[in-house]
Amino acid sequence: MLSTQALLSAIGVGEKSATIIGATFQWFLRDLTGMLGGILFTLYQGSNLDSNAKMWRLVADLMNDLGMLMDLLSPLFPSAFIFIVCLGSLSRSFTSVASGATRAALTQHFALQNNAADIAAKEGSQETMATMIGMALGMLLARITTGNPVAIWFSFLSLTMFHMYANYKAVRCLTLDSLNFERSSILLQHFIESGQVLSPKQVSTMEHVLPLWTTLRLSKSAKPLHTNVKLGLRVSTLDHSEMANFLTSAGSFYNEAKYLLVERKGTVSVVVHKDSTAEDILKSYIHALVMVNLTVEQKSLHLECQSWMDKHYESFVQKLKLAGWKAGRLLSHSIIWKAHWSLGEKTD
Repeated sequence: MLSTQALLSAIGVGEKSATIIGATFQWFLRDLTGMLGGILFTLYQGSNLDSNAKMWRLVADLMNDLGMLMDLLSPLFPSAFIFIVCLGSLSRSFTSVASGATRAALTQHFALQNNAADIAAKEGSQETMATMIGMALGMLLARITTGNPVAIWFSFLSLTMFHMYANYKAVRCLTLDSLNFERSSILLQHFIESGQVLSPKQVSTMEHVLPLWTTLRLSKSAKPLHTNVKLGLRVSTLDHSEMANFLTSAGSFYNEAKYLLVERKGTVSVVVHKDSTAEDILKSYIHALVMVNLTVEQKSLHLECQSWMDKHYESFVQKLKLAGWKAGRLLSHSIIWKAHWSLGEKTD
């Protein structure tokens, strides 16, 4: 309510000098920027929303708050009004895409009896009621703070800080039992160290709900394994020497697998066969994590990795299932390109 009041004031509502066509054009630019921003955000991050639903749920609320902040700032800088308002609209467009997508993913998580439609309907009703109460209180607050910039900014910043804290605590409460990049990395590291598999509840307290770059406590030495794995590699990006090693590996280590691993400067990339199943992709990803772990320990990569997989992989997967994990599917980035190779023929 406070940001909308500021935005309408900046557009010129209530001023004789304001024109309908001018206000309409400004509103059009604002909406157009938001639409374009939503399309671009979906293009670059759409495949990442399922696997990181908790993080993007929180980021969506943060971007929404930033959008409202831009609206509140717009009257203070008349010469840059259009630019600031478009930034706010761009921020909210990210919110629209991320919140809608993550809501669908989280609804599926809560639909324990395959009642996703019922869950979505009730959640929508609760949100509508909360919004109605919020609008009533917002109109009262806007009425009280009208003409008092200090009160407006104090109210806005206080409510925003509480909003983000409440959302952070809410996301922290979520215990998801599907595997993504980070959860797989946490589970594998603990399994290698102790031979045991953590439960979904234990992992939920260890995983990050903010992007890794915002976590100051992470150092180079504590870099998670999954940050050094790339799932889905284009063979065309390999140079001549890498291609030679690639073909050698295909014949020596992965003759029965539906994936190939390529180690490039500490990063392990996975080339996946076009006929691979979800189980094959999970196995390829775990294999890549094992290789990254052995790279850190400076061991013989392919032989050591294959030996570990032969000895421990089946046990690891069985313990995942017993601990309550949905080990049959890996929620991850869409694989951009899946290689199709024939070990007995020359590969392009």
